[in-house]
Formats: sequence, C-alpha cells, structure tokens
Amino acid sequence: MTEMLPPWLLPAWQAVRARGARLPHALLLTGPAGSGKRLFGERLAQALLCTQPDAQGFACGQCKDCNWIAGGNHPDHFLLVPAADEAAEEEAEEGGKKEKTRSTQIVIDQVRQLQSALEVGAGGHAGGRRVVLIDPAEAMNVAAANALLKSLEEPGENTVFILASDAPRKLLATIRSRCQVIEFMPPPEAQAQAWLQAQDVADDALLGFAGGLPLAAKTLATPVWLGLRRKLAEDLAQLGQRDPLRLAAEWEARLKAKDALEAGFAMPTLIDWVQRWLADGARVASGATPRFYADFAAALQAQTRIPLLAWLESLRELDTHRRSASHPLNPRLFLEDLFLSMFRRLRAH
Repeated sequence: MTEMLPPWLLPAWQAVRARGARLPHALLLTGPAGSGKRLFGERLAQALLCTQPDAQGFACGQCKDCNWIAGGNHPDHFLLVPAADEAAEEEAEEGGKKEKTRSTQIVIDQVRQLQSALEVGAGGHAGGRRVVLIDPAEAMNVAAANALLKSLEEPGENTVFILASDAPRKLLATIRSRCQVIEFMPPPEAQAQAWLQAQDVADDALLGFAGGLPLAAKTLATPVWLGLRRKLAEDLAQLGQRDPLRLAAEWEARLKAKDALEAGFAMPTLIDWVQRWLADGARVASGATPRFYADFAAALQAQTRIPLLAWLESLRELDTHRRSASHPLNPRLFLEDLFLSMFRRLRAH
C-alpha cells in the first residue's frame, strides 16, 4: 500500500477524493516549499491511475498501474519539470555522464512533447485517466505557459493536470483562472511537533527554522544539513571577529563540497539562511524572541548592542544579493561582497 499522507494533509485529500468523477480537469496546489503540496500531488496522481485504490482513496501500490508508476514508465503518467532536472535524472541513470548545461526553466519544447503524447488516442491506455504533474509550475517560461494554456482551455478526455507552485503569482493569470486552487499551510505547532517526534526528529528548533513546516524540518534533520546550519550560525554570531574575505572563501568551499552538493545545498539556500539570522537579530533587537535560530538565542542576545535599524538595513542590502544568488557570475566575489556588507553594517555598532 502507498504510504499515507501526514495528518494535516488528510482533510484536503478527503475533499478531493470525495469529488470522484467530478474532479476538476486542473488543480493548482500552492504553498511554501515544504508544505506538502508536491507529496500531495504525487499521491493524487498515483491514486487517479491506480485500479484498486483503498477505502481512503490511496493507491494500492500493488496493481499493474502502481508498478508502472514505481518504475517510472506508466504510459498515462506525465511529469513536467525543469529541463535541468530532467538532465540530472538522465545523467544519474547513465552513470553520472556530464551533459551540457540545461535550462532551469520548463521550456516550450517540453510542453509540445507533452501535447503530442496526449494527442495519441482519445483516452488512457485502458480508456482511463491520464495525469500530468507540473512542478514547479512557475518554472514555465512565457512561451511554455502560453502553450500549456491551450491544453487547459481544451483538456482532453479524462485528462487531469496537477500544477504545484511555491509562487502562484508568477503564473499567468489565465492559467490560474483555469485551475481549482488548493492552498497548503503549516499545521498547528503541536501537531507538527508530534509528527516530527514520530519521525524520530528530536531537534525542536528545526520546526521554527523551517517556518513551521514539518516536512521541511524533516528534510533538514540530516548530519549534512544540521552541520551546515550550525556552522553558519556560529560564523554569523562571530562576524565581528572574523575576516569577511576568509569567511567567503570558507563558504565557497562548503558550497562546492561533495556532501553539500549531493544534499542540494546551494547559494540561494545560503542566502535564505542568512536572511533568517538577520530577521532573528531584528526580532531580538526589538525585544522579541528568535524564531528561526531559537537554539542560538544566547548568541543573538549577545548582539543586543546592534540597533534594530542596523539589522533592518542589512536585511535590505541582502535583497540585492538575493536577486543574483541563483547565478552569481563569480561565487567568491559574490560571497565576499555579502559578508563585507554585513560586517560593515553590523560591526560598526
């Protein structure tokens, strides 16, 4: 049997599965990264193609269709992801052979290939549903989005589109208007902590660091992620005593380390984590308790000499770095500028 969803996702699951044959032809799953929308979309796609779903509507995990999905070769299951992700999967299957750099967008050729596949026959391989999962939907460039719009306006028989998006406002308004939106929000803290304990995640501070999202917290509960987070907090707590240029060199090396690359740690994540530290610094300066680095509250309290305005100005400057974090021309210079600007802004006090 397919693994069930976490308890806070079950109400949305029950509402969707209760629709039965009246399910909309397009669903837009929205919410922050780690909210469970991708897991929900995957489970729903499996269930819609399963021939023997259980009483709650979950895929059985044993029928021919479930085995096809597990093997990645179901004829009616289509996954649309950025071209770079497709290339990475192909390289892994081919023993890690390096290919030329691929786009981080979902491009029009991918949508056209999807449309060609959907045009074959009037229905699925056995006259059943066909399911298209697009994740993240905002990765579609304008040409791809406009091409997909035609499919949403004239959906084929028994075809269901499931779009997952962290940033639905980046989607064309015409695409959003043709989808039924399901929003995923963080569960109550007590429920989230109880679930994490059941998953053997003992670090209570991770839930706050993950913005109250237990699935994201569970992802971070590995030695690699925990070590990187701890080291960054220690470095930022000692920023006034560190050489910013040396700090930049150290974090460039960490970003390039094999274990960090395999875990998916990248520059945008580092910037996001720095932003959380600055936000907590601003909270402490205003008399509140830290939210993201609760386990480093003492280190943040030790920086109370830094006024609130300095924290806020550093946050504002960080936004400039965020805009180019995904593709810095020179990672070392990018990091040097980042830590130098923070050093000058916060060390001055």
